Amino acid sequence: DPSDQTKSTMGGDHAPPPRVPPNLKDCQTHKIDLAWRDYCSHLLIPLNRCRYKEFFLPWKCVDERHAYEACQYHEFQHRIKKLQAQKA
Repeated sequence: DPSDQTKSTMGGDHAPPPRVPPNLKDCQTHKIDLAWRDYCSHLLIPLNRCRYKEFFLPWKCVDERHAYEACQYHEFQHRIKKLQAQKA
């Protein structure tokens, strides 16, 4: 299929990262609020560490923020697929 080849060539065939359940001990140690303890909390820990170190400057910690936001997006997509499967 040509569209599959185009996706691969253009970089659109990225699989979402595996879902990692939150490690409660790490969340408690790093004072992650209960509202933020989801499947992406393992990426929030280094992001917050970088933010504190860089005084929350918006142009710093770009890679960490991108990784966290991408994880949040993939988690959102997973929830939508699960909801659509329940409706069907």
